Formats: sequence, C-alpha cells, structure tokens
Amino acid sequence: MINVIGLGYIGLPTALMLASHGVKVVGTDCNRALVDELNAGRLSFEEKGLNELFSAAVNAGIRFTHEYQKADMYIVAVPTPYDKRSKKLDACYIVSAVKEIMKVSSKGAIVVLESTVSPGTVDKYIRPVLKSGGMVIGKDINLAHAPERIIPGNMIHELKFNARTIGADNPDIAEKVKAVYSTFCEGEIVTTDICTAEMTKVVENTYRDINIAYANELAKICRSDNMDVYEIIRIANMHPRVNILSPGPGVGGHCISVDPWFLVGDYPGLANIILAARKINDSMPEFVLERIHDVMKERGLKDVTRVGLYGITYKEDVDDVRESPTLQMLECMEKHLAHGVKVYDPWVKRDIVENQYHDLDKFLDEVDMVVILVGHSELKDNMHKLRGKIILDTRNVCDLDGVYRL
Repeated sequence: MINVIGLGYIGLPTALMLASHGVKVVGTDCNRALVDELNAGRLSFEEKGLNELFSAAVNAGIRFTHEYQKADMYIVAVPTPYDKRSKKLDACYIVSAVKEIMKVSSKGAIVVLESTVSPGTVDKYIRPVLKSGGMVIGKDINLAHAPERIIPGNMIHELKFNARTIGADNPDIAEKVKAVYSTFCEGEIVTTDICTAEMTKVVENTYRDINIAYANELAKICRSDNMDVYEIIRIANMHPRVNILSPGPGVGGHCISVDPWFLVGDYPGLANIILAARKINDSMPEFVLERIHDVMKERGLKDVTRVGLYGITYKEDVDDVRESPTLQMLECMEKHLAHGVKVYDPWVKRDIVENQYHDLDKFLDEVDMVVILVGHSELKDNMHKLRGKIILDTRNVCDLDGVYRL
C-alpha cells in the first residue's frame, strides 16, 4: 500500500493516477476540511480531466484521511517554500511529514520525496531526523527523490507522458520506485542518486526562469526606445538556433518563481545570473504599473477606479494563484496607497482581493481601461467585447486595433 502525503496540486493527481492504475492508495492531508471535501466527492481545484480521474480512483478504492498510515511506500508532496530573507529552502513541512511517517512506517518502507527541494536537502534535513529517531537508513527505512514535472492546466497528460527522474541511495530501491511510477508513466524514467535528482529539478526551473528574464529585459529595453519587442522577437526567432520566449507581467506559480531562489540562497556569490534573472522577473509587476500610468496619462484617464485588471491566476486556464503577478502588482499598489482598481478572473470563484468581479460583462461595464494580465480562453473567445476600451495587453493575445503592449 502507498500513503501519499499532501493532497494539493501535485499530491492529489499523483494519488488519483496511482489508484486508477491498480495501486492501493491512501491519501493523507493535515487539512481536515480538505479531506472532508474529498470524501464528499468534491475536488479542491479545477483541472482538465481531473473529475474523470477522481471518479476512476474512487471506484478503484482510494481513501482520504488526515492520519498517516502504515505503508510500504510513502510519497511526500508537501509545500517547500523559501525564506524570503535568506532565500534558502524552508524544510519544515517535509521534516514534519518524515517525523510522522517514522511513527507508523513498516520496516524497510520507502519514503519518496516528490516535493521540489534544493540540492542536499535530503542529506541536510531528512537523514539527521531519521538517524536521531534511531532508524537505520537502508534497513529500517529507505529514501528516494522523484521530483514532479507537471504543470497546472495539463497535469493529467504530463503525469502520464513526461519523463521522470528517480534518485535513490541504491539501485534496488530506485527500481522499486520506478516500478510504482511505471504503472501509469509512459515517459522515460531515469534513475540516479538523490542529490543529482534534487539538483536536476531545480536546474530545469531555473533554466526557464532565466529565459523568461531575457525576454522581459528585452521588453524593458525596447520600451525605453519605443521599439516593438514582439516584432523583434518574431524576426530573431527565424534564426535556426534562436528561440526567445515572450515577455509578460512577471513569473508566478510555485516552481519557476521559487526554485531558483534555492540556488541563490545556497550558493551566494556563485548564482549571479540566476539572481539577476530573479530580480528582473520580480520587477515586472512594477514595470506593468508604470505602463498603466503612462497609458492613463496619454489617454487622459485620471480615475484609477475605471481601470480593470483581467486575470488573477499565474497562467491561463487554471485556478492557481500562487505567486501570481497580478497579486504582486496589487500588493505594490497597496504600498503606494493606490486603491479602487477593478479585478476579474473567470477561474477564481471566491473573493480573494478587493473589488473582484465574477461576471465579465459587469466587469467591463465598470471600466474604461482593461489590462490583460492572463490570456484565458474566455477572453480570447470574447475579445470583441473589449472594443471601445483602452487596452494594455501584457500577454500579446489581443489583435484589436490601438492596443498598448509592454
């Protein structure tokens, strides 16, 4: 039996996928309200294909509880935030999970850490906890790291088809973990040591962060001299060895905007490009505010309450607002005592900010200027409704005339 610890954006789909492919699974989360919702047949977030997967897993016998179970394998998918001062990983959640596992685990059980962590985390935090509890690693308990590689909006497909990395102390344990993931994963599964697996996942997200930062810095450079960054990128990308990404209002989500800080915190003085990229991407919400100010001034719009922000989530067609550029921007406005801007997102059903709307037409009726921060499909299908509005498009998705861009 496998006990999946943490039933959030990663743990829940993983547990459901395993259960629906014939593995006996119990999902555990410390949030009792979440567990109650799952046991009542209600999902905690929206995701394409998740309802069908949930039904299949329930029919296969998956259970949800707030208690840790005696199991042969534990898959730990709990949050791994970073300390905003030191930039280092905060390992409190994974340490807490391991301590609870120690109380109930079978002899020889395998603990698989799925949460993304900085290189050396297992050595620095997990092994000492196990040893201090009197456990012999490799005998009483075994360790592995299998970092997730999925993205909200395409989770089910990527769980099935993305390649995976499994790090373990010895090849036999790696193969046992590989066999479990092979029940549903059709992508290549590579086995290696734990530290390499830890570093590989962080490197992947850092690579993307740096590439996004390059595009965002180009946007700033081009804006300073009134050049069209999108046309420049389009032409540059015709080169067979150039692939510049599109600039945007910032970087959100719990991976790309967080994981590079692990390297900055652990390797100060060495992670220089990584630090510069993080600073560039973190500066984009404020850059968008400057663009809003410039456009308002040009168009003679003085009332900020007539400005509407379209999009709260960190990317299109998901309900995930973690590290959202829109929320970062609103926080910046709050610091400057700027209030009254309207906000709307079709994917965010509950009120999480002031002046949040839940109907597109009502939102548009109340604003003269629309700032596109997320390119949801709903907007793309209703772009005609923006005619007559002042539009600042930070995602390059609007093809109406007279649109302002980054």
